[in-house]
This record gives sequence, C-alpha cells and structure tokens, in this order.
Amino acid sequence: MAGIVKPQSGFVITPHKVSICILLQVYAPSGQLSVPFPFASISQHNRLGLFLIALTKSCDDILEPTLDEFLKLLKEFGGLLDNWLSDHVTGRLSSLSSPDDLFTFFSELRGILAGPETSIIDDDQINLDPNSNLGMYLRRCLLAFNILSFEGMCHLLTNIKTYCKEGFSPYEMSHLDDASNDPEAPLEYENMDLENIVLQNFTEELESRKRSTERVPFHNHSSKALFSLVEDITVSPGHKVKHNHRSQTQTHSPSVESSDVILQRTNWQIQGYLSEQADMIEKLGSSFPMSAFEYVLKLLQKVTPELHRVHFLRYLNSLYHDDYPAALENLHRYFDYSAGMEGSDFVPPLSFMNNGRYEIALLSLGMAHFHFGHPELALKVLTEAVRVCQMHSDDTCLAYTLTAICNLLSEVGISNITGIMGASDSHVSTSLSVQQQLFVLLRRSLKRADSLKLKRLVASNQLALAKFDLKHVQRPLLSFGPKASVQFRTSPTNVCKNLRLSSQLIHQFDNESSTVTVDGALSTSWLKNQEKPTTALVFPQESGSESNCDMFYSWLQSSSVPGSVLQLVGSSYLVRVTSWELYGSAFLARSNALLFATCFADSSSSADLALAYGKLIQHVAVYKGYQEAFVAHRIAEAKFLSVSKSGILTVKLQLLHERALHRGHLKLAQQTCDELGVLASSVAGVDMELKTEASLRRARTLLAANQFSQAASVAHSLFCKCYKFNMHVENATVLLFLAEIHKRSGNGVLGIPYVLASLSFCESFNLDLLRAAATLTLAELWLLLGPRHAKRALNLIHSAFPIILGQGGLELQSRAHIAEAKCYLSDSSISVSEDPDIVLDSLRQACEGLEALEYHEMAAEAYYLMAIVLNKSGQMEQRENAAARFKQHITALENPIKPKDPLVNLL
Repeated sequence: MAGIVKPQSGFVITPHKVSICILLQVYAPSGQLSVPFPFASISQHNRLGLFLIALTKSCDDILEPTLDEFLKLLKEFGGLLDNWLSDHVTGRLSSLSSPDDLFTFFSELRGILAGPETSIIDDDQINLDPNSNLGMYLRRCLLAFNILSFEGMCHLLTNIKTYCKEGFSPYEMSHLDDASNDPEAPLEYENMDLENIVLQNFTEELESRKRSTERVPFHNHSSKALFSLVEDITVSPGHKVKHNHRSQTQTHSPSVESSDVILQRTNWQIQGYLSEQADMIEKLGSSFPMSAFEYVLKLLQKVTPELHRVHFLRYLNSLYHDDYPAALENLHRYFDYSAGMEGSDFVPPLSFMNNGRYEIALLSLGMAHFHFGHPELALKVLTEAVRVCQMHSDDTCLAYTLTAICNLLSEVGISNITGIMGASDSHVSTSLSVQQQLFVLLRRSLKRADSLKLKRLVASNQLALAKFDLKHVQRPLLSFGPKASVQFRTSPTNVCKNLRLSSQLIHQFDNESSTVTVDGALSTSWLKNQEKPTTALVFPQESGSESNCDMFYSWLQSSSVPGSVLQLVGSSYLVRVTSWELYGSAFLARSNALLFATCFADSSSSADLALAYGKLIQHVAVYKGYQEAFVAHRIAEAKFLSVSKSGILTVKLQLLHERALHRGHLKLAQQTCDELGVLASSVAGVDMELKTEASLRRARTLLAANQFSQAASVAHSLFCKCYKFNMHVENATVLLFLAEIHKRSGNGVLGIPYVLASLSFCESFNLDLLRAAATLTLAELWLLLGPRHAKRALNLIHSAFPIILGQGGLELQSRAHIAEAKCYLSDSSISVSEDPDIVLDSLRQACEGLEALEYHEMAAEAYYLMAIVLNKSGQMEQRENAAARFKQHITALENPIKPKDPLVNLL
C-alpha cells in the first residue's frame, strides 16, 4: 500500500543520518511559520531544502562522510548561516548521551510530519509531506530506529560518540568522555565499514614503506565519500592521509564488528564497491595497498561466500603485485565457482549455461601470462581461446582475443610463431613473416570490432595500427609485375589518421550502454557543481555569501565519460608523443606529454602517467640541463607511492648515467647500467626496449673508457638481437653508434658505411632528427679524413642545421657548432685571424650548452679551439680565460668526484 513504508534491509540508522535529521528539524520545526528561525528569507530556507534533498539521495552510499567532512559541506552550502548550523548540529549531537535522549529526539521528529488526516494545511505552516522525498527519508529513519533493540540503541550511541570525537578538537570533545575518562579504554562498538578497514591497514602499510617522506602521494578514497559510492580523489599538496586515532588504542576484531557492518550493506553496494576498487587497482598498479585490501577481501569472502567476484578482485590484487601463484589460484577459483559471472544476482540464458565461459577464462589466463612475462605460454592460451570462440560462435570474445594477440605480438619480441598461429587460424598463412601476420591480424581485428559495433575495441585497434605503422614498413603481401609497389617507407599520414580516429572515441562512447549511473550521483553532482557560475540562477544570491548557486537542472546531468574511454584516449596522446619524438619534433612531443599529464592524469594508469612524466623529464634534461631535470624528477617522484616499480626509476637511472658519462665518472656510469639491466625481465623477448637501452648504454660506457673493441662487440651483438626481433628503428641508432666508435678510434673510412646504413634506415622510417644526427656524424667522419674534405663536411653540417638548431638538444647543437668551427679552421681558404667571429660565435654557443650539461670532455675541446682562435686574432686576455676554462674541465675530467646528490645515494 502507498501509505506504508517498508524498511529496507540495507538502511541502518547511523550518526550521519542523525545529523541530517537534526537539519530536517531546523528546516521544518513543528509549529513554526513559513520562514522559521534562523532563516532571514525564503531563498535561504529553500537552499537548505535542496541541500537536504541531495544529502538524502546519497544516504545509501557505502561510505558516509565523517563529522568533519559533513561540517565542511555545511559550511560550503550554508552561506551566512554556516556557523549557526554547524554549532547547532554539533551541540545537538553532543546532547544525545543516553537512550532516553535518543527516544526523545525521534519522538520530536514525528511532529514534523503532517498527519494523514490533515487535508487542509495552512499556507504559513511548515510541514513535511509524508510522501515527499524528505518525508520518505524521515519515515525510513523513524522505522529504522523503531526496530532497534536496546543493544542496537547502545551501539548507535557509541557510534555517535566516536563520530563526534573525530570531528572535535581535544578540548571540545573532553566533555564527551565517560565517567572513567580513560582514553585507552577500548570501545565496545566501533563504526567500522569497509573503507575504514582499508584506510587503517593502508596507513600502517604506508608508514612502514615510506616513513621518510611527509607527503603521501596517494588517492584518499574516504575524503569525500558523500559524492559517490567510492570515488578516487587525488590528494592535494599538503593534504595527508588522516590517521584513524582509534587504531592507536584498539586492535582489529573483524570477526565481530566488521562482519556486522558488512551484513548491513546491500549486495548492490558491495558490487559497486568492488567495481570501484577494481578500477583503482588497474589504475594504481603496484602502488595499491595490497595487504590492506586483501584483508577486506578475505573478510568479504568469509561473510558472503556466494559473492564470487571477490575471487576476481583477489586475482587482480595479486596480478598487479606480481604474485604469480596467488593470481592463478584466484583466477581459477573465480571461473570454477562462477563460470565468469556472479551467481547471486545474474540469471544467465540457457545457451550460456550449456557452453559456459571457457573462452573468457582462457582470454583472462592468456592476459595473465602476458602480464607476468610468459609470451609463448600466453600465445598458446590465446590461440586456444580463438579456437573455442570459433567453436562456440562467440564473435565478441573472438574480437577481444584477436586484439589481445595483436597487443602481445606488438609488445613482445617474437621472432617465429610458426606452428602456433597456423594451427588455429586458417586465415593467416604461416609463410608470412611475423610483421605481416601481425598486420593481417590487426586489420581483421579492426574489421570484426567494427562489424560488432564495439567502438572501444575499434579505437584500441586503430591505436595498435598507428603503433604498427610507426615502426614497420608496409611491404606488399604479393609483389610482382611492373606495377608492383616499391615504396619501402613508413607512412606518417597513416599514423596520424589512425590516431585521429582513435581519439574520436570520446565523441561516440555514449552509443554503448556500458556506463552505470550510481544511485545518488544525480543529486550529488549538484553539490559538486554548486560553485560554478552560470548565466541564470534559480535562487538570488544572498548579500555577503561566498558561494554561487548553479542552475537547478545542472544536477540532472550525469558526469559521464567512462574511465576506460578516457584512458584509451589518453593512450593515443602517449603514442603521439612517441611518434613526434621519432619524427624529430621534440616540442610537439613535449606539448602532447603536457596535454596528457594535464587532462588525463586522473583517468590514466600509474604506468602511463609515469611514462608521460618521464618524457617531460627527459625533455628538460636534453634542452635545459641536468640540474633542472633532477628538480623535475623530484617533483614527479613525489607523485608515486612505489617509485621503485614505476617508470620514474628508469628515468632516474638514465639521467644519472648521462651525467656520469659527461662528468667522466665511469664507475658510476657502469653501476647505473647494471641497475638498469636488472629492471628488465630475464625472459627472451620481454622488455626488449629496456634491454636495448641497457645494452646501448653499456657500450657507450665502454666507449667512454676508450675500450673500442669491447664497445664494438656489444654493439654488434645488440644489432643482431634487434634484427632478430625486427626492431629496425633501434637498429638505426645502433648503426650510428658503431660509426661513432670508428670515429673515436680514428678509423673514419670504416665508420662511413655504418653511418650510411643508418641514414638508409632513417629515410625508411622518417626519423628526421636521427637523420640530422647521422648527417652530422658523416660530416665529422669526412673531416677526420683530412682538410681537403672540409668543404664537403661543412655542406653536410649546414644541410642538417635547420633540424639540429630547430629541434635538437643542447648536446647535438653543441656538437654541430664545434664541427662547424673545425671546418672553418681546416679550410685554408678562410682566414680565421681576419674574421674570428665566424668561429667564435659557434664556439660560444657550444660552450653555453655544454656548461649546462656538465660535459667536460666536449667543453674542454670547445674552449681549446676558442683559445686557438683568440690567440690567432691577438685577443690575449680572452685567450687566457678560455685556457683557464679548458684547464678546469680537463682537471674535472681526469679527477671525477662522485656527485653529492640524494638520487645517487639511492643506488
């Protein structure tokens, strides 16, 4: 019947709900007129009403705000009355010290409701309609209080006392203590919900893992629990994770207290909580508090064994913390118990029960092996998943499986897949190369996803195609006849096209019905947007009020770009960063990295965010020097809880290695190379980029020590490895380094073939900046052959100047200026003594950049040349200054001092 309110199983009276009831009593006091005390106008009264409606619609959230957070909201939306309302709420809560006080309070609340026999209500009288939003909420609170036992009422009083203690200062809460006044006495009843358990365990784990820092770069989930079921809020500077002082005086008793709280939550609330935590695990990765969340999951599994999704959350938690046995065990349990679905609420169709979800299990298992660095095993499992999908005609799962295989082949170096793909996929010929098979799979996967209208999968495949076009030359599958294509170059146009198509997903995501609107989100979004000014205001702003009202219907708008869509769009900008780096536009790469860090930091994973920060730090190092780069690194390092497992550590080692080489500290350079190599997996084909980076830096260290044969041996081995795994872009760098070895050893003739081969690779893959660096190396090799090649070398340098001076870093520009000065000094047709500025200008620019890089060897060379020119032009005083600077750099190079830097001490 309409007049009866049935109590809901998940609705429990809490201190937060009592606070709302206190405000309801202020909003509609019994027997008061239309503008009751303390309101000065109808607009103030209506404003409180809207605020209460928003609060009541979010009352079923799994997290409730503390008293301190509630008072902050009240202060934000209370306007001129915020102080009076805050004092009234806290004072009324403090007065509830016995069961009789509670009974009297709820008896007074009954007088607010208009009686069912009241047919004509005075226009000047304030009454709550029992069937209105506020009236229904009040009736639910009254019913929840009426069914409380005496023990439950005592429990509520204890929770109110604890609720007040968390919001008051020690002086204010002194009168709330009992007669014993013993702060060490344990409380019999604690209001411990899931988030409090996570926060308390995480606080202890955080203190043990990072005691030396004052900032806590983590997401405090419990700071604004009113706004959503579980919402990730980035901790602002200066804001720290609040320590629950109860944990200092009381140990956990989860078997009694926490179980009671969990049983009071609805299945929908638990499912929403687990979904949000799954998103946070995928976002934070290894930075997510493993042990704290594992404690909650074990508790949930014990209390609700039918909730099989807990096994999947335990799998994710173990997966991102690299616990291989636990991850596989929980993954098998999840699919064994639930067949890939939740058995408590979901009723599957008959065909689903007949076929099961074996293909989904195989897909998940394959991705798990991929994550743990088992490429061959992952490929076998995914190939079996393709076969099962075809057998069950599961087109959607087949599309996702093909995309997973494409990602595997793109990320992992696999030199031969004959016998694996050919056995299960008749559409892919085993006679094709790995790159051709990958290209065919990418096109087929894109076509299948497009036919199934899976727009996110379409965008993901377009992004994969952009990555493929970036580093692979598209050779025709069938090439014969006079009209056969002979263009063996990458296509930047295709890369740009696929990136644009992938980014357009953000305009099309609403076509998929995959977003879930959390109950209460519509009402709380009005609270979020309250301070944003709009063209029209529903209620006139009070004089002296600090906040503005938004449009009335703004809270009807859902916030709603899914996190997965934003993450995918953000990934497209990271690919743009890589593409512009390869194509030679460092400033466009920096702009896209800044765009990603600014717009997609909240939705991206910690690994992607670390990658973007790493790109920005490297840009600062190359174009401004290491001092500013280390400052930027410390800022980025503070944003990650687990720096040792993020990409920030790789960037730190790269910076330390570069500076050690420039300073001549070869032992430190070798140490950083070893540390960098340890970060890579020992499995063949996994972490190939990191392994290539470590090997190349080891060869550079050997070259700096003038161990030419050992450096050439490492470089040749690296070239063979890159060629085996089709890493042709990296081969261009290795070939250029081999030319550099011959240049340093004085064998210019032997170095020219290597630099020409590198130029060929640069032409094929449109590596403009690397091509300019190779051209500069070629000019230096020609100059090494004798003065008669000075003009040819100078022409080569001038042809590369537009790219080098426009996009090159400090080191490359300095090299170019020194090489230009050498050409002028070697050319007998140019009189340096008559026009010294033509050489001095280049050398001064080179010295400025090398001083910022602390590159002692090259800076000494620049000052040496400058002293020669100044001596020929008769500028003796400046010559002495240049000679003194030359001596300083030579001394620093011969006697390197280990830098006193906290980053070095971490090694």
